[in-house]
Amino acid sequence: MRKRVQQELQNILQKEIVLEKPKEKKFGHFATPIAFTLAKELRRSPMQIADELAKNFAKLSIFEKVEPLKGYVNFKLSEDFLDEYATWALRNEPEFGTDKQGEKILLEFVSANPTGPLHIGHARGAVIGEALSRIGKHLGNEIVKEYYINDAGNQIYLLGLSIYLSACEILGKEVEWPDEYYRGEYIKELARKALELFGEEIVEHKQIDRLSDWGKDEMMELIRSNLAEVGIEFDSFVSEKELYQKWDEVLAILREHGAIYEKDGKLWLRSCEYGDEKDRVVVREDGRPTYLAGDIIYHYTKFQRGFDRYINIWGADHHGYIARVKAAIKFLGYDPDKLEIILAQMVSLLKGGEPYKMSKRAGNFILMSEVVEEIGADALKFMFLSKKSDTHLEFDVDMLKKEDSSNPVYYINYAHARINSVMQKAGKSLEDVVDVPLKGLNEEAKDLLFSALLLPEVIEDAFFKRELQRVTDYLKALAAQLHSFYNKHKVIGTENEDKYLKLLLVVALSIRVGLRLLGIEAKYRM
Repeated sequence: MRKRVQQELQNILQKEIVLEKPKEKKFGHFATPIAFTLAKELRRSPMQIADELAKNFAKLSIFEKVEPLKGYVNFKLSEDFLDEYATWALRNEPEFGTDKQGEKILLEFVSANPTGPLHIGHARGAVIGEALSRIGKHLGNEIVKEYYINDAGNQIYLLGLSIYLSACEILGKEVEWPDEYYRGEYIKELARKALELFGEEIVEHKQIDRLSDWGKDEMMELIRSNLAEVGIEFDSFVSEKELYQKWDEVLAILREHGAIYEKDGKLWLRSCEYGDEKDRVVVREDGRPTYLAGDIIYHYTKFQRGFDRYINIWGADHHGYIARVKAAIKFLGYDPDKLEIILAQMVSLLKGGEPYKMSKRAGNFILMSEVVEEIGADALKFMFLSKKSDTHLEFDVDMLKKEDSSNPVYYINYAHARINSVMQKAGKSLEDVVDVPLKGLNEEAKDLLFSALLLPEVIEDAFFKRELQRVTDYLKALAAQLHSFYNKHKVIGTENEDKYLKLLLVVALSIRVGLRLLGIEAKYRM
């Protein structure tokens, strides 16, 4: 809708035009500040220019009213234009809100260490990544979802050691636990399974490396299962361990580009040359590459694959890694501006106003699977998308069990189910009302129609500004507007019945498509 209006205006002016939302609804549907831009060029008052522009734009049939105001030009769309767009949208649901942006994007998210089940912190990044991918694809981008498996570091050895020591305890052996190890029921479960699968020889021969590899594979299967519970699947998985085969190649390129120097028996990356606060170690004194080395290799292989853009979703605690990774990309000869990092802040869960209990199975964190079991995948996704990713999120799971307006997921789904119920009571289908002209609607009905048709603008802004909460905010507001309208206006049996039914179907369409892009299927009955 916004793009159609922009195109019509640009055809007249032959200039790019920005459309904004007016400060007050009474001013119209859209506004443009183009007169202020032209004032510098024409050396005339913005108000004079706005007056002239308003007269020219008023000739377009898509507008009911065009008015200048303090240098702005305000537009109110015509009934014919809104009706035409509504009819098209109802007949073309799969294309509603689509576009042809055409970027090829590699989106990496979750990438949790395969040393335990996914916890609630991982879940936020997972949900954000999936929704970003869905919306981006809907807008015409080619998006590959990738999971980077950190399977080359000390944490994998610790996983194997933890399973081994737990297996020793199961066999009645005396165990002295080190300072660092993984704890929780899931480790005991792995130990019991390992003993059944491999026998006691894994303890007798202290086969920790074997347990590390096996345990990592078991955890990856569990992680895949956790993600499947919320409808998330990846296109590719990349192993850090396998990538290290390219370390000599990558190190040679870094040396060639003057990125590496030796000091105190270590190899350092000159990352401060490109914005980092200090240089970073990439190879320790004992010759072992650091965690950063793995990231450098991984991003080298990413950029070799020739995507237009690379997006990583990281936990907020990885903020310090951004500058050093971008510095490495620059030294490798690629454009670091093509890499975008989205940080996902921590999540605090309450239950009945009290902190949510840690999982007995995990030992020291809240499991994603347990929260999904309690409130459902849809509620989890909606709440995790309800605030900007870089802000702290806190919510009470008991709120998401209520069947009233305090529960946004229920309230939005109820709006969709309510419309479906009205259609059934009226004995009408889409084909019965889709071509009914939406003429002579009252102002409240017109406002609801305009709001329902705004979904394409909302999802486009949400994607390009990386603010997915714009979609959840929009759906909450649209549902509230629908409930308010329905409570005030009788639909069935009135002279406006078919018009109102068509209007309600447009609302249902936007709710259904909006939820689907968040990974949620709208309910038809409640």
